[in-house]
Amino acid sequence: MRSFDPKDLKVPVLHGLLLGTIGPRPIAFASTVNDAGIPNLAPFSFFNVFSANPPILIFSPARRGRDNTTKHTYENAKLNREVVINVVDYAMVQQMSLASTEYPEGTNEFIKSGFTMVDSETVRPPRVAESPAQFECKVNDVVELGANGGAGNLIICEVTKLHIREDLLSEDLKVDQTKIDTVARMGGNWYSRAHGEALFEVEKPLQKLGIGVDQIPEDIRNSRILTGNDLGKLGNVETMPNETDVNDFKLTELSDLFVEYEDQATKLEELLHQKAKNYLDQGEVNEAWMTLLSFNN
Repeated sequence: MRSFDPKDLKVPVLHGLLLGTIGPRPIAFASTVNDAGIPNLAPFSFFNVFSANPPILIFSPARRGRDNTTKHTYENAKLNREVVINVVDYAMVQQMSLASTEYPEGTNEFIKSGFTMVDSETVRPPRVAESPAQFECKVNDVVELGANGGAGNLIICEVTKLHIREDLLSEDLKVDQTKIDTVARMGGNWYSRAHGEALFEVEKPLQKLGIGVDQIPEDIRNSRILTGNDLGKLGNVETMPNETDVNDFKLTELSDLFVEYEDQATKLEELLHQKAKNYLDQGEVNEAWMTLLSFNN
């Protein structure tokens, strides 16, 4: 592990380390208009949602590191106090990247990148028709984080209207995460895609009190087979299986292992831990617990 003091690093190096490690970062594909009403469109990966009530999105068009100039998006948002933040999916990522080209002031990046402009309902900047979700926003505040190259400018936006592609929505208005196919920025030229095997679920411990990793028996906690993620799943149960259930499971599901390795305790424990890990990979946490507890039962 190497350690760095930010003050000892040149800004481009620090910038690369930050962006290379803090990711994936969602992309705010921001459309604004200048005083002449000409649209501007540009992507920013310093972006996220920060509140639902009120609905607040924040993105940061930072000062350019090479010459300390500011972005057209920043200037337009600060002056006109309106922006549309368009979500980027995989089908539009190459056009989105093209829109990041630093065209001269007054250039319409919608036209340059081949996107379709759609009129907004509550603000002047147009929406990107190809985007799976679009957020019309008013700018509540602009927070300038510094005056030197690389300094961020937080554009704090309140959503006044949101538009979501209908095929992405369930009847109870939940977004299908397997369909939206969003992309995010990594370091350098790298992106990530929220699609297929890249997606996985983690149960939220909101309605129960997990026992915690500290309550897992030491021999299980120190397993050479189980990972930290595995221990997290085991620690998220409210109670461990009782002795009766463990014995029944041992006799019905694990008896062959115990017979075959009756005189090889170390090997038996290793195989039980591997079997438990397989259960955990399949989301069968209770079966994993009974497998692990059977060794000393």
